[in-house]
Amino acid sequence: MHMPITIPAWTVRAAAHAARMAPWADAFVQRRSRNAKHPVDDFLFTYYNFSPAKLKQWFPSFEDRLEVDEVALEAHPWLRNRWSVIRDGVLALDSALLDDSVRRAAVFITQLSANILARPARLRCFGLHEWAMVYQLTPEQVRHSGYQLRMSAEDLARFIESQTICCSHYDAFRFFTPEARPLNTVQPTLESRLDNEQGACLHANMDLYKWAYKLWPWCGSELIADAFLLAQEGRDLDMRASPYDLASMGYPPLRIEMEEGRAQYQREQQALAARAVPVRERLRAVAARIASIPALPSAGHSG
Repeated sequence: MHMPITIPAWTVRAAAHAARMAPWADAFVQRRSRNAKHPVDDFLFTYYNFSPAKLKQWFPSFEDRLEVDEVALEAHPWLRNRWSVIRDGVLALDSALLDDSVRRAAVFITQLSANILARPARLRCFGLHEWAMVYQLTPEQVRHSGYQLRMSAEDLARFIESQTICCSHYDAFRFFTPEARPLNTVQPTLESRLDNEQGACLHANMDLYKWAYKLWPWCGSELIADAFLLAQEGRDLDMRASPYDLASMGYPPLRIEMEEGRAQYQREQQALAARAVPVRERLRAVAARIASIPALPSAGHSG
């Protein structure tokens, strides 16, 4: 068993974690308080559903133990929760309290991560999923209707029809317009996720954040933070390559409607995919260890 992490050591880590996450979490909370929206940054708090407060709170993994005292616990009150136990001044997550729902998620995440790591990455989608989501819509129907599209509806439709759409990600594909779905060379479903997802996909790499927080708090907050920041990079690329004109907000368009823009997208997509690999490897490893925790008779079950 590992030695407990000392109070000075883990409180430094907790402060560093909060400093990494607070700018994003606090900005979202402030926007929400004044009913303001951000078409890029809000996505990680609205489409994904991990709360800003949890994002800032540092947690150890289930394999860590922390030295604690009352002063440290008063400064980090969230460490006292239904999963933690404190014995002889040492806090740990009690594996006997692992929910069945988390165990099932860990099994799935282990398999999905392993499949993606083993599968060749495909780099020629060029971010066309965002274009397929507005194909043949009226301006009033467009999701981000407060922002102008960079093309007329007619030009946008002609461009999409001139391209090969090959989206492999179900959660992106399901937002395609009905008219755009037949244009996709694959028809991903929820059930085929394990067979379709691949490591160059922007949304598969953004989803590392979702899969990490589904293992909260057992996986530890630092993995969640790394996945969140990777997802933020993915969202930035996603919206720069989208048909929306967000230049006034600091997102100059990556013009995938031009050959040089598609080449740039592919370079950035490949770089993001490379950064995703170690995060996915860590996620697979911790998910496998969580999945292997024996189910004990005293375990809490969520059904």
